[in-house]
Amino acid sequence: MPAAPTAVPNETRSETTARLFAERRDADAGERAQIDEALIRLNMKVAVDATRRFRSRGIATDDLEQVAYLGLVKAVRGFDPDRGFDFLSFAIPTIRGEVRRHFRDLGWMVRPPRSIQETQSKIIGCESELFQIHGRAPRPSEIAAHLGLELDAVVEALGATGCFAPVSLDAPVGADDESLTQRLGGLDHDFDVAEARAVLAPLLARLTPRERKIVELRFFRGATQSEIGKEIGVTQMQVSRLLTRLMSRMREQLEVPSAA
Repeated sequence: MPAAPTAVPNETRSETTARLFAERRDADAGERAQIDEALIRLNMKVAVDATRRFRSRGIATDDLEQVAYLGLVKAVRGFDPDRGFDFLSFAIPTIRGEVRRHFRDLGWMVRPPRSIQETQSKIIGCESELFQIHGRAPRPSEIAAHLGLELDAVVEALGATGCFAPVSLDAPVGADDESLTQRLGGLDHDFDVAEARAVLAPLLARLTPRERKIVELRFFRGATQSEIGKEIGVTQMQVSRLLTRLMSRMREQLEVPSAA
């Protein structure tokens, strides 16, 4: 039975990973299986860390970690150290791609159109390869060129991740911690007033100065008929008659356009 990979004192995780991949290159099937297991165990914390951005989106943390470990296994088996890139540059997108695939299949709370789901599936499938080619996260334009898709379609699919867990309208947003509902517009009680002013403005313009005075005192200042009488020098009864005739005339003027 082949011996298990040995640890080297003071060696970092990255250095140990690189050494094990170098040993794996020339190992036989039995040794390779043990090296793969050592690589997986060594990088399990990396897999867990890669799931942090996906937490609290409707999938249990334990399930996310199990999916991440599956992605790690795929990364170990698919990594090619001869390309000259660090293992993490390949493992992280592979793990996250596996997690996103899990969300695509089980995690949608608001399901986007089928075309977006299919585009996301294609993106997930090619990200790991593009990471190895470029040694970094691929740009949307590079993904679009690789898949033969329109750039807008790729950008739209990448932006659909919010469908996994829509943000609550009561969640704080911005520096002032106000919720979105607090920023939504409410009923504007001045709207009816503005509409009335727009309709009545032409009618008021036709009134005599004395009539405008009566309207202003009665409807804008809330004065009583007695107070209006004292202001313009007539009796309360006369004010009542003036208001009745005035309102009747203005009502008729309002009804003329609709009657026509």
